[in-house]
Amino acid sequence: MATTEEIERRVEEADAARSAKRAAAAKRVGELAQLRAEVAEKLGDIERELGDVLAESSDVIGVDELAKFTDVPAADLTQWLNGRKATRPKRKRSTASAPTTKSDASGPQTTAKTPPASQTSASPEVGGPRSGATDTSSRVPAAVT
Repeated sequence: MATTEEIERRVEEADAARSAKRAAAAKRVGELAQLRAEVAEKLGDIERELGDVLAESSDVIGVDELAKFTDVPAADLTQWLNGRKATRPKRKRSTASAPTTKSDASGPQTTAKTPPASQTSASPEVGGPRSGATDTSSRVPAAVT
């Protein structure tokens, strides 16, 4: 039979091995989470830049035509374009919402810019595919042709 001291030593050894494994797992998860955060930030920057380029070039080339030329789905292009628009009004709102008087004075301007960019654009896109009238008609000629 093992002595009390021997039992204590065995438990400490078992705990030490388990603690080392737990520490290694926690360290690896922490490293991967940090890497993921860095990649997600970089991806966000790229998507914002894509949105900016799409907006800047919208007067010479449309989303559908870009989709044909680049083999990038029009839905992705539209998402990046709308994501860009949604991001900028949020920044303007946080700046404009701090002083209440300025929000009231520029409220119509901010309100006019914000709904078409983020909420209004997002709602018709969601509403459009549910209705199916606009998207289906645009898909049918594309599929037929």
